[in-house]
Amino acid sequence: MELFGIPLVDTYHFTELIIRFAINTLVIIILVRYLYYKLTNRKDYLFTYFLIATTVFLICFMLENVKLELGFALGLFAVFGIIRYRTQQIEIKEMTYLFLVIGISVINALSNRKISYAEIIFTNVALITITYLLEKVFFLRHETRKTIEYEKIELIKPENYQLMMDDLEERTGLKINRAEIGRINFLRDSARVRIYYYSEDNPVNFEDTDNYPYDDDDD
Repeated sequence: MELFGIPLVDTYHFTELIIRFAINTLVIIILVRYLYYKLTNRKDYLFTYFLIATTVFLICFMLENVKLELGFALGLFAVFGIIRYRTQQIEIKEMTYLFLVIGISVINALSNRKISYAEIIFTNVALITITYLLEKVFFLRHETRKTIEYEKIELIKPENYQLMMDDLEERTGLKINRAEIGRINFLRDSARVRIYYYSEDNPVNFEDTDNYPYDDDDD
């Protein structure tokens, strides 16, 4: 059955999409969630890797039979370079959403008659569902970080870790989850300390723009 020359369901290709999507998702979960995340505990990048992997997979599968002019293809992916270098810095999560909406738009606009409506609908629903699960179900707590200049250098010793944590919480008013010691300057008796805290535990929050150099050698 067709509608305007496009099949409502192409059983063969739709089944292939489901199987390939399941395999890709399983591999990404193992690689990113159970390998990368356990080592780094970086939720922003975990979110990004999941959505970029899913979007790229669906773009490649859905547009496999679409012939694009070289200039159009280069111009499409140059959008990221224009936005990155011509505007203010965009956070990684916002860049992920940008990539997501561009990917969905490309799929919906360029999918040809060889792709059924069932495949198009599944692709859109899959991206929306995964985004919702990542935002609302799997990763409810968002860990924010800040780098500060800390002058109580005697507290950076491993045995004084808890004392340093208590001092940082008292000064910042934040409920800190963990802290890491960066560059130490014995001439100035100071160290760069990166603190991590959950946004949900701190009703009054600092702006999440940690662009401060952590381990560089500038003075």
